[in-house]
Amino acid sequence: MQEVEVVVAHRECATLRVGDVFLKIDADQARTDTEVEAMALAPVPTPEVLWRRPPALALAALPGRPLGRLGEPSTAPPAAWAAAGAAVRRLHEAPLPPWPGKSPDRLASDLDRECAWLLANDVLPADLVTRNRRIAEGVLRPWTPVFVHGDLQLAHVFVDGDEVTGVIDWTEAGRGDALFDLAILTLGHEAHLGDVIAGYGADVDLDVIRAWWSLRCLLAIRWLVGHGFDPAAPGCEIDVLKARM
Repeated sequence: MQEVEVVVAHRECATLRVGDVFLKIDADQARTDTEVEAMALAPVPTPEVLWRRPPALALAALPGRPLGRLGEPSTAPPAAWAAAGAAVRRLHEAPLPPWPGKSPDRLASDLDRECAWLLANDVLPADLVTRNRRIAEGVLRPWTPVFVHGDLQLAHVFVDGDEVTGVIDWTEAGRGDALFDLAILTLGHEAHLGDVIAGYGADVDLDVIRAWWSLRCLLAIRWLVGHGFDPAAPGCEIDVLKARM
């Protein structure tokens, strides 16, 4: 009998691993619809869909290991980070998917709301929120939409040596700012940004990357706390915000 490993679990969804099969259970089947369709459309390696019986989706395990994890040093070589950048470029050059993304106006509203909550509840020092909010506003400009993964954490990119073997967790895929994917991939791992950009092979506005880091962290903290995660863990969201001071 193989052991069941809980990969992640909270009120909205859970992912279990049994041998070479990942079983995802999501309370919102629209997210699963997006994930399955996005994996079919994406021009990068993705897990094989073994079967789907709502609310469960079974995916084959990918070879290799994650590029890294937030809050932990990455042992992946520079070539693996560059390969991840090249894979992101292929995704961004693909035809747009059918789902819309968040507009700058929607992001501005989200930023207002979350900063107000952080200050009203004394979650973070006021100067830390104010400084990062000012940086985050650099995101709020027009962009040309591309096919984005939407949650391209480095733990969602699997590599074997210097090859990307697959990208997982496509529930947030849609149309968005290319620099958002690059920022999420390098969140908390700023030292690897140069390798990613080299693999991506295009000019990148570093100030906008940093703006996305600040915005992502400011918007994520309430959700993380409410779902049992610790944004104050070493190297995680609050440390990323402090690095901008």
